Amino acid sequence: MKRDDVDAILDQWRHERPDIELSGMAVIARISRLERMIGPLLDTVFSKHDLESWEFDVLATLRRSGRPFQLTPGQLLTSMMIASATVTNRIDRLATRGLVERVASAADKRQVLVKLTKRGFSVIDAALIDHTTNEARLVSKLTPTARKRLEDGLRDLARVIADDELLRA
Repeated sequence: MKRDDVDAILDQWRHERPDIELSGMAVIARISRLERMIGPLLDTVFSKHDLESWEFDVLATLRRSGRPFQLTPGQLLTSMMIASATVTNRIDRLATRGLVERVASAADKRQVLVKLTKRGFSVIDAALIDHTTNEARLVSKLTPTARKRLEDGLRDLARVIADDELLRA
């Protein structure tokens, strides 16, 4: 297996502090580095569609919700795991661009729903094709077995962290 920059960092720590457990650092440092490497590669695709990554996230959340492609701000909040003030700001900005609109709920006129506009639908569908193609390209040199192992391992890590009561305190 070819060594990477994280291996060099771990070697330095092993030399300086052989008493410290470094397996967590080995995983988290690589995830952090990947995030910094992948972010700009994703942003390049989003910018071709005149989108920021957060705009893509909101539009994609509405699109994947299925017809009629609308959610309450609370449902967006839950689905995207962001603060309520952030959701309101994002909805405002997307509405200004004509990508979403606020509509009254048919079930409860006091409730506001956020709905994809026709323009928003077109933008997200086009961006989604390019985005998923880009993501597939980024992992294409991994074997199917390696991709599945990585997917399973990351899912396990996310579940363990989400379920850790000490981390939620």
